[in-house]
Amino acid sequence: MTSPNTTSRANQKLRTRNAIVQAAAELSRSGREVTMPEIAKAALVSEATAYRYFPDLASLLREAIAGQLPNPAEALAPVAGCDDPVQRVAVAAEFLLRHVLTRQGVVRAMIAATVTRPAEAAARPGLRFGLIEHALAPLVDTLGAGTAAMEQLNRDLAIVVSAEALFNLTDLYGLDPEDAIASVVHTATTLTRAVVQEHTAAGAQ
Repeated sequence: MTSPNTTSRANQKLRTRNAIVQAAAELSRSGREVTMPEIAKAALVSEATAYRYFPDLASLLREAIAGQLPNPAEALAPVAGCDDPVQRVAVAAEFLLRHVLTRQGVVRAMIAATVTRPAEAAARPGLRFGLIEHALAPLVDTLGAGTAAMEQLNRDLAIVVSAEALFNLTDLYGLDPEDAIASVVHTATTLTRAVVQEHTAAGAQ
């Protein structure tokens, strides 16, 4: 039989854990820098206590932001009835980058974690690959899934439509965030338009 003291300790541990996760979730939505000391402070616990529940920042953030990412269909709702892959890619790129800007603290923290531990990159929460796939769905219907052209376009867009590309333009190139978003959208649509035009020209021959 479980003693009342044991039950009380278990409940207290659960409350502490939930407080840490909730603090991380709220901080991730703020756009500010996300660190374990800041999360611990917001949760009213010591940093050492936070690390007892989560071995590293990345594992805590993965749990904290679970369920916060919209699905691709929700993100691309404005072009739900549009079959133009160029326009769909433009909307997908802008949505992703504005999402990154509003939550750049947690995005930067997750990028840093996967750079130092690349083996854990697959566990990094992601939105872009699903967005790109959904945006290109009409083009898949005409080109066919798995074709060389589609595979190459997916790889090209994965490089361009990314937080890393945005931060490269703002942090290293010195662009204003709005100009950086416009640049990424321009590049993504140019790549997509080239594939569409090539396919159209080939079909006309």
